[in-house]
Amino acid sequence: MLLTFNGGPFPMNASNDTTAYRIVDANLNRCLEGLRVVEDHVRFALEDQHLASECKRLRHDVVESLCALDTRRLHAARDAAHDVGTRVSAADEYARASVQAVAVANWSRVRQAMRSLEEYVKVIAPRAAPALESLRYRAYQLERAVTTLHRGLELLARARLYVLLDGRPSVDEFLQLAGALIEGGAELLQLRDKTLEDRLLLERARLLRDVTRNRGVLFIVNDRVDVALLSGADGVHVGQREVTVKDARRLLGTDALIGVSTHCLEQARQAVLDGADYLGCGPTFPSMTKQFHEFSGLEFLREVHREIRLPAFAIGGIDRHNVDQVRATGFSRIAVGHGIVSAGDPRGESRRLRAALPTDGL
Repeated sequence: MLLTFNGGPFPMNASNDTTAYRIVDANLNRCLEGLRVVEDHVRFALEDQHLASECKRLRHDVVESLCALDTRRLHAARDAAHDVGTRVSAADEYARASVQAVAVANWSRVRQAMRSLEEYVKVIAPRAAPALESLRYRAYQLERAVTTLHRGLELLARARLYVLLDGRPSVDEFLQLAGALIEGGAELLQLRDKTLEDRLLLERARLLRDVTRNRGVLFIVNDRVDVALLSGADGVHVGQREVTVKDARRLLGTDALIGVSTHCLEQARQAVLDGADYLGCGPTFPSMTKQFHEFSGLEFLREVHREIRLPAFAIGGIDRHNVDQVRATGFSRIAVGHGIVSAGDPRGESRRLRAALPTDGL
C-alpha cells in the first residue's frame, strides 16, 4: 500500500508501524496515569465511592480495549530517552493551586490522550478504534459528573432544610406561609402543586421568586420546566417519569439547579452520571403528600450515604419525631412537605427541624 506525501509515494513500512506503536504506548501511559490521578482525587478529596469506582472501571476498560495489541511491540517502540517532548514544557506545568486544579489538569490529559489513542490505533489495530471512541465519550460523561459534584457541594454547602409547599387557597396565605418557612430556616423552597391551573401556578411561582430573591433561599419548581423557566426559578426537580436531566438542562441552561427523585441505589448512581446537581432520596416513611406502594426506607439512605457524595435530601414522611432516625443513616439534609406546611406553626416547626440538622460539614 502506498500513500502520497508531498506529491510522492510514501510506503507504509516498518518505520511507520513502529512510530504508531510508540505514539500509542506514550498515550496509553498518559491516559492511564491521568485516570489514576483523577481517581485519587475522587477517592481521597471527594470521598465518593461511586465515582471512584467509575474511574477505576474506565481505566480497566481502556486497557481491555487494547488487549489485542502486542505488549512486546509497545515496549520495544518506547524510547523515552530520545523523546523530544520530554524537553518541552509549559510555563505553568509545575504549578497547581489546589488538589482540584490537579484533577482538572489531568482530566485534560485524559481527553487528549484518548483522542490520540483512538486515531493512531487505527494504523496498527483498527478494530480497537470504535471501543476507544466509546470510552472517550464515557470519560467526558465522568468528567462532567465530577465537575457537577463540585458545583453541587459549593451551591448547596449550607442547605439542610428543603421545604415543599403548594399554592395555598389565596395569595395572602401563600405569601404568609413562604415568609414563615424562610424565617424558620428553610434554605430551599419547592413549589409543588398538581391542582392549580397553569396560569395560577406561574403566578405563585413568580411570587415565590420575588420572596426568595436576595434572601439566601433557593427556589425550585417541581416537574414543570416551563414554569421554572418563565418564573426565573433557581432550578427544577424532576422524577423518574418526568423530563430527563439532559432535556431540563437544555431548556434552563447550565446555571440551573436540577434535582432528581431516586428510589433505589441504581437510580441514584445514574442520576449522578446524568449530571444531576442534587438527589431526592425516598420515600423514607409514609407521607401525606404522595402515596407509594413501597418505601425505600432508611436502608436506601445508608446505601446512598456510603457511596455518593452529591448533595442528597432524604424525603418522605420526615418530621421531628423521626428525623433522628434519618440523621443516624449519615444524612444531614431533609426535604419536608406536609409535616411543616400543615403544622399549626410552620415557622416554629421549621426551626425545630432545622435545629436537628448540622450547620456545616456534610
